[in-house]
Amino acid sequence: MSDLFGIIFNSLETGSVYALAALGIVLIFRTSKTTNFAQGMIGTFNAYIAAYVMLSLGWSIWIVALLALVTAFLTGIIIDTFIIRPASKVNAISKQIITLGIIMVIVGLLPKIFGVASFQLPRFIASEYSLDIFGATLFYNTIFVIVLSLTLMGGMFMFIQHTKWGLATRVTASDETTSKLMGVPTKRVTMISWATAAMLGTLAALFVAPRVSVYGNMLLTVQISAFFAGTLGGFSTFFGPVVGAYIIAFSRNFTQFYISDIWGNVMVYTLILVFLYFKPYGLFGKKPTKKV
Repeated sequence: MSDLFGIIFNSLETGSVYALAALGIVLIFRTSKTTNFAQGMIGTFNAYIAAYVMLSLGWSIWIVALLALVTAFLTGIIIDTFIIRPASKVNAISKQIITLGIIMVIVGLLPKIFGVASFQLPRFIASEYSLDIFGATLFYNTIFVIVLSLTLMGGMFMFIQHTKWGLATRVTASDETTSKLMGVPTKRVTMISWATAAMLGTLAALFVAPRVSVYGNMLLTVQISAFFAGTLGGFSTFFGPVVGAYIIAFSRNFTQFYISDIWGNVMVYTLILVFLYFKPYGLFGKKPTKKV
């Protein structure tokens, strides 16, 4: 029983991290019509800022986390304004290559700015604070990560569905050209989308950092899992990748524990590929249609 509850809570925490990254990826995909391969690296860059400031000035994790979210917001705006928007006329593949170029730029900047050593960030809530549930140890930090992630994503979905700016985001995602003709500020929508996605990726990095430390490829597994989540849930919806993220987290943790640590991942991703053969647009995705 303790093992079962441990896996459930760990899966909820891991799934929340995957979901934050996946939501950022799908937000960019829907509004900018490109696959943002740099999502993880943008989050890593801002996690470096948080860790470097904490080590240099001795600030608390809460203050440096807020600083990292602010710099993430600015990073997203800079990328959209000076890189993505000038390339708006290029095709989708070229945009994807541009995001790969962003990765290379950040990889080159990290050692120049922060040095080659990795950094360590603490948990938001110290590990000595925990609960015992049916023999399973549940850390308060795990509860914090799960509750904050679900609250943020739930708030974003409500915002997208029930506000004017959310409506502008949805119509831009549906048809940017028609949205412009209707007076929707599509440039501002895509800029805020990039800024929001950067903040989501940074938050995922801050949640992962206490487990793996802050280094160049700290979000590689998260990035891959987020792309799988988007593919499984469907890139044509905002909530589909989030559901896919939790499915992947639960499936991976259960198979790794009850079957094999190595073959668990293989089985999960193989089943996903088989599923996509029969439903290529994902669980909630729809086949795109062209109207004449």
